[in-house]
Amino acid sequence: MKLTFLLIICSCLAWGGLGKPQFPDQEKDPLFWNTWAQHTLKNALTLQKLNQNTAKNLILFLGDGMGIPTVTAARILKGQLSGLSGEETQLEMDKFPFVALSKTYNTNAQVSDSAGTATAYLCGVKANEGTVGVSAAAVRSQCNTTQGNEVTSILRWAKEAGKSVGIVTTTRVNHATPSAAYAHCVDRDWFSDGEMPAEAVQAGCKDIARQLFENIPNIDVIMGGGRKYMFPKNQSDVEYPGEKKHFGTRKDGRNLVEEWTNRMKNKKAKYVWNKKELLSLNPNNVDYILGLFEPGDLPYNLERNTETDPSLTEMVELAIKILRKNPRGFYLLVEGGRIDHGHHEGKAKQALHEAVEMDRAIGRADLITSIYDTMTVVTADHSHMFNFGGYTPRGNTIFGLAPMLSDVDQKPFTAILYGNGPGFKVINGLRENENNYQAQSAVPLRMETHGGEDVAVFAKGPMAHLLHGVHEQNYIPHVMAYAACIGQNRDHCMSSSPSSPYTCNTPTPFFLL
Repeated sequence: MKLTFLLIICSCLAWGGLGKPQFPDQEKDPLFWNTWAQHTLKNALTLQKLNQNTAKNLILFLGDGMGIPTVTAARILKGQLSGLSGEETQLEMDKFPFVALSKTYNTNAQVSDSAGTATAYLCGVKANEGTVGVSAAAVRSQCNTTQGNEVTSILRWAKEAGKSVGIVTTTRVNHATPSAAYAHCVDRDWFSDGEMPAEAVQAGCKDIARQLFENIPNIDVIMGGGRKYMFPKNQSDVEYPGEKKHFGTRKDGRNLVEEWTNRMKNKKAKYVWNKKELLSLNPNNVDYILGLFEPGDLPYNLERNTETDPSLTEMVELAIKILRKNPRGFYLLVEGGRIDHGHHEGKAKQALHEAVEMDRAIGRADLITSIYDTMTVVTADHSHMFNFGGYTPRGNTIFGLAPMLSDVDQKPFTAILYGNGPGFKVINGLRENENNYQAQSAVPLRMETHGGEDVAVFAKGPMAHLLHGVHEQNYIPHVMAYAACIGQNRDHCMSSSPSSPYTCNTPTPFFLL
């Protein structure tokens, strides 16, 4: 049976590598599908023996805006980049044995934003849109509703348990997703004090960049963009010294990078701002790293300068190699943040290539960790108004045209469409095909919006089976904490052994602790 299955798969790969994929003859034979299904069934039966180990390490991959249509389209793109038809390809996340759905609404929003959702999947508490690290009792932009409504994150729980912790993102390190891991802020846009209203500063509210360095002492790994929010206003940028838009933004005159460097001078700590510096580091000689590779967000992967800016995969690999030295393990948050930006701009090609790059990072992490002691979760904060259709034939390029003209205006249309957004261009009756092509949208908006449907949660490793069915988004960090015996989920670890099932007391909400 194994030999037959391998022959079928190899023949399938063979036809896919010869130019444009053709419909494979093997798929005409019921044996092909029956064999494949039986092989899948045998793999599924092995899952009856659950992995109930304690998770030494926890990794959360967050694809910002990576709804299920984005996952499907990224799968096809990944295959087509390898010369295959694409539909039959497996993403790394597709290989995870457990899948659930997550309900993404915010406490005050049916269609959520990235801040309130980050509070849910990092702090275990649903919150209002636009706020990070605070409960729903806090009101966006109202500074005086911060104090007393702070909620802590799983990154903090891991740090307090003696684990190493890290944040890796393709956005600013003080953007919505990463900031919920360490900040308590009623406005996600308070990147530095330069973006805050004067009354909020005077009332004692802290900007997010400042909280990155003050709230949780010595976060072991910080990598992403956002350099300009760390430097005094009008200080020129090290990489773009002549461009004012990249100058420092801080009104308080503080140089947060210099402060971090001085504080960490007696530790094995490094500050880096480009790929060459990053890849020159020996992870065995570094315990702490602050990597700020752009003044704002990192470039899209398709536009990335491969000489100066690291890829998400490169950042993740180094992060894990630094963090895993801790015998107590680690917690790592990884965000593929620019999937979201590509969709907002209606640039599906950028968004999908970002998703493929994040999947590549997931694969790299798999190679340097173990499923026996590392729980890995892949999910999204929300979806987008993105989809594809049009009865396209097998192997149709994911960025290609549908096989028919519109029966209303007789014009061709792409398979990829947005429900709303900035729209599209038509040149000589044809829609242009380039990296920054903006796909057709039904409702014209300057920026496309989020979608409100559930998103997928993929899980593997210890206790991954607890992510199943349909759950509230704030359930995710509770499961991860339970798997690692951190936060409030410790009692079951004291009485259980590797051979016995874990039991858990009914949890008390974190905001009541």
